[in-house]
Amino acid sequence: MAEFSWNLRSPLEKALVPGAHGARGEAGVSLTEVRNFDLIQVMARRGKAAEMGKAAKVRFGVAAPDAPKAVQVSDVTLIWSGPDQFFVLSKGDKHTMQILAPTFSDPASLSDQSHARALISISGIKARTMLAKLSSIDLHPDTFPIGAAAATSMDHTSVTLWRGNDRADGQSVFNVLVFATFADSLWHTMLDSAAEYGVAINHSEELA
Repeated sequence: MAEFSWNLRSPLEKALVPGAHGARGEAGVSLTEVRNFDLIQVMARRGKAAEMGKAAKVRFGVAAPDAPKAVQVSDVTLIWSGPDQFFVLSKGDKHTMQILAPTFSDPASLSDQSHARALISISGIKARTMLAKLSSIDLHPDTFPIGAAAATSMDHTSVTLWRGNDRADGQSVFNVLVFATFADSLWHTMLDSAAEYGVAINHSEELA
């Protein structure tokens, strides 16, 4: 019997070229792909949303978001992904399927999305302006503050978008989860949209 082995690689491995792109000078937009993360989708079984919420609070110490929000605690971010469901985003195998299964086995179903999505972090003084070209969401700080989230689309591609904590220099940070099969297309669209502001391209192993 033939033996198979899987080689894990980023869906942006070929498209992402670290360095500068577009207009010269100080980059107005930073695009960073975050690699090697754990992403579990938790979906309540019928009639068990409240029970799922209680289990989440016991496990993470905070309530799971029941509205378009992202909640960040010490080693995990809980991101609303739709009614009665949310993502668990983490690093370092701390919240994998095997670890979460005992907590949620009765009230919810789990789905490992770690290798099904690409995670792109967008920041910089022109980040909001660039995203306004691609998204119909109003990203003004008054309407999309830190912790706000949305299940929306960018350039006809479904994404989960949320605003993380600001960078040390005060710049806003937006995070986008996109299906791996669409990541290459959306990445190039982002590059085209940001080129006039100058783009700093990188990848990271750290969550924003």
